[in-house]
Amino acid sequence: MSGAAEAGPAQREEPPAGRKFTFPSALTVLVVVTLAVWALAFLIPPGAYDRDAEGAPVQGTYHRVDSDQTLVDRLNDLFLSPVNGLYGVQDAKTGEVGPDLAGELYGSAGVFLFVLAIGAFITVVFATGALDRGIGRLAHRLRDRGALLIAGVMLVFSLLGTVEGFAEETLGFYGLIIPLMLALGYDRMVATGTIILGAGIGVLCSTVNPFATGVASSAADISLGDGIVLRAIMWVVLTAVTIAYVVRYANRVRADPGRSLSGFLPGDREHDAAGAAEPPELTGLHRAVLVLVALVFGFMIFSVVPWSSALTGDADATPYGFELGWSFPQLAALFLVAAVLVGVVARFGEQRLSATVVQGAADFISPAMVIVLARGVTVIMNNARITDTVLHSIEGVVSGTSSALFAVFVFLVNLPLAFLIPSTSGHATLAMPILAPLADFAGVSRAVVVTAWQAASGWMNLWVPTTAVTIGGVALAKVGYDRYLRFVWPLLAVLAVLICGFVALGAVWT
Repeated sequence: MSGAAEAGPAQREEPPAGRKFTFPSALTVLVVVTLAVWALAFLIPPGAYDRDAEGAPVQGTYHRVDSDQTLVDRLNDLFLSPVNGLYGVQDAKTGEVGPDLAGELYGSAGVFLFVLAIGAFITVVFATGALDRGIGRLAHRLRDRGALLIAGVMLVFSLLGTVEGFAEETLGFYGLIIPLMLALGYDRMVATGTIILGAGIGVLCSTVNPFATGVASSAADISLGDGIVLRAIMWVVLTAVTIAYVVRYANRVRADPGRSLSGFLPGDREHDAAGAAEPPELTGLHRAVLVLVALVFGFMIFSVVPWSSALTGDADATPYGFELGWSFPQLAALFLVAAVLVGVVARFGEQRLSATVVQGAADFISPAMVIVLARGVTVIMNNARITDTVLHSIEGVVSGTSSALFAVFVFLVNLPLAFLIPSTSGHATLAMPILAPLADFAGVSRAVVVTAWQAASGWMNLWVPTTAVTIGGVALAKVGYDRYLRFVWPLLAVLAVLICGFVALGAVWT
């Protein structure tokens, strides 16, 4: 892999046919997980906790129960798992989930529509060219101040990552950032770190990222704004640490090119920052779109934050009169309306706007389907009545631990899951129904569990080869994957320690 990444197109050798391994997609992994969980349900004994008035399990009340499911019932659950994952309804008396029952919605239809809506909004914004040109203008303006350029680009990427999961979109910026970094005397690793780590640290410290925090909060049955103070502090500190790490390496390479971990390709040392073409100016339309995007995300944050709890520190504080308390139905409507508004401001016209909205929703159908499939797995576990049994087994592992140690445990246990399921939304939907009730047993806020989970997912996605952002980024930069690992592992160690400290502090604080 590293050789292929370093070599130019003419030097790259393809492996013999039939021997190349490609890690399966998140959808395929979840299909395998669905089949595995369905098979394991025959071996895991059914059980249940007593529930309180709010439906949360009561610690110490676990007991075995009989299951009246026949083989036909189990096959029907397997067959309908994607349908139940979308709009399955849970019967209030039996607890069973099915598409034709009466009760509360158990499926993820609300989150599914929300993902499609924000996909439409993001696609319309990118279609205006405002965000691309804005970042291009920033990079060109700071071209003579290398450290400030690195910090500025990483800060913008991190901000976009923490509020809307900006990750795959960074792949389009390598062609702009690499020549600028080379022209300033840096190497390709600096450009790679600026892009991957800049956006990645924002996603790791997601504050209101709908694909991480949003999906996880929904699965944990809490507000998107719960825990935002801790996550905001994490974002500030970890972003600063990551920027400082990349700038330190950049300054070292600039002073002594021989210390470059990536080396230089022919022509890399011949770039000239002064002669770099200046991107076109931002038009009034572009500025209007950028202002509108900032207002939409700002309003989203305002609408979901439980301000009374955040400002007083009392989780049971009476909401202020101005609090909206919005959730996924309102947010889905917000982004659909915002997508249309951006299109109108950009003068797309009815035909182009309609096509772009539809295309945006289509582009995001994959993460939406991942959420549905993952929710379908929990339906199988619910109907087989093994969810509480799995919860009870984990309860035995963490019982007696302090709240701080429990929070660290949540971070650690999610690391291997993040490797298998690099999709944050799928990982959240699968893990949260088990992990969130554990927080109740440990006396820890469910928001801390969400924070620890997303930190684990984000930390892994900074380096694992199962994510297209990392492996695609090093390939575009022509940097060896092994060289990238050498570059990033000290930072990963520092981040892991800081994350454990933050989630432990959050568990004690809340």
